[in-house]
Amino acid sequence: MIREFGFPEFMLLIDGAKWTVLLSLVAFAGGSAGGLVIALCRVSASAWLRWPSQAFIRVVQGTPLLMQLFLIFFGLGTFVEIDPWLAAALGLGLNASAFLGEIWRGSIQAIPNGQTEAAHALGLNYLDRMRFVILPQARRMAYAPTVGFAVQVVKSTSLAAIIGFTEVTRAGQIVNNATFKPFLVFGIVAVIYFFMCWPLTLLSDHLERRAAIPNRSPK
Repeated sequence: MIREFGFPEFMLLIDGAKWTVLLSLVAFAGGSAGGLVIALCRVSASAWLRWPSQAFIRVVQGTPLLMQLFLIFFGLGTFVEIDPWLAAALGLGLNASAFLGEIWRGSIQAIPNGQTEAAHALGLNYLDRMRFVILPQARRMAYAPTVGFAVQVVKSTSLAAIIGFTEVTRAGQIVNNATFKPFLVFGIVAVIYFFMCWPLTLLSDHLERRAAIPNRSPK
C-alpha cells in the first residue's frame, strides 16, 4: 500500500544519514591506520615491504569497490558469518587504506632528499627519521588531498546499500518503495549527501590554499 511522505519517512532518512556518517568515520579511521602502514612500506628500503604494499595498492585501485564489498560480504560469508555493517566497514576501510597510502607516499617522497641526508648525519634510524623529520613536513602537504579523499569515502558508503546495510541511500530506497515518490525522496537524499560533503570540500580547498603559501622565515 502506497503511503504519503511525511515526518516518519523523513526521520528514517535522517537516521540513515547517521549511519552514513558513522560508517564513514570508521572506514576513514581504519583506512588511515592501514594507509600509514602502506605508505611507510612503500618508501622503505626493503623490497620485502615495498612489493607486497605495491601489489595491494594495484589490486585495490584496479578493481571496483563494489566487487570488493561483494568478495567480503558474499565471499567471506561462505566461510564465516559476517553482517553487512562489518563487511561495509572492512571493505571501505581496506579500499581507503590503498588510496590514502598512495596519497601519503607521494607526500613523503615530495620531501627533499637533503632532509633525509641531514637525519642520517644526525644518526637517526628509519623510524626516528620518519617520526621527527619526514612525517611532520609531509603532513602539511597531505592535509588537503586527505580531506578531499574523505569526501569520496562519504559518497562511497552509498555502495553499502547493495549488501543490505541501511545507510542513507538504502533508507531512501525503503522510503521510495513505500511512498513511490522518487524525485522527492532521492532529492532529499542528494541534499543530505551535499551537506555532509560540502564542509569537507570547503576545508580541503582552504587547506590546499594554505599549503600553497610558502612558510615565512622568522625575522
